[in-house]
Amino acid sequence: MSEMSRSKYLTSRKRARGLGSAKSGTEHYWGMIKSSVGLLILVPLFVFTFGPILGSSYEEVVTYYSNPIPAVIAALTVAVSWLHFKNGAKTAIEDYMRGMQMKVAIIAVNCIAYAALAAGLFALVRLAI
Repeated sequence: MSEMSRSKYLTSRKRARGLGSAKSGTEHYWGMIKSSVGLLILVPLFVFTFGPILGSSYEEVVTYYSNPIPAVIAALTVAVSWLHFKNGAKTAIEDYMRGMQMKVAIIAVNCIAYAALAAGLFALVRLAI
């Protein structure tokens, strides 16, 4: 029996369980949902921890981010935000581009996201240590 004739007997649940034709759509969707919920919690926490130190001197900022609570909240916000951006941009690129142009764009987005993530975490580590 060919793959095509087998697939017409599958229920919607079984097709989703098999992760669809791209083999990762459902997994990607849930990953985006989880990172969205994470950001829904992290962004307000970041705003409330960053707000009191906004406009302070460099020395006060270094002292503030030496405390682990605001440093960890900022690091998690930076990391989850850039990974969420990377995955969302990759989806948009895959939807609207094809061929070599798509591959180059995905590589560029990955490089930008990981470079920004590394720069943000490096800056936080420099402040916290």
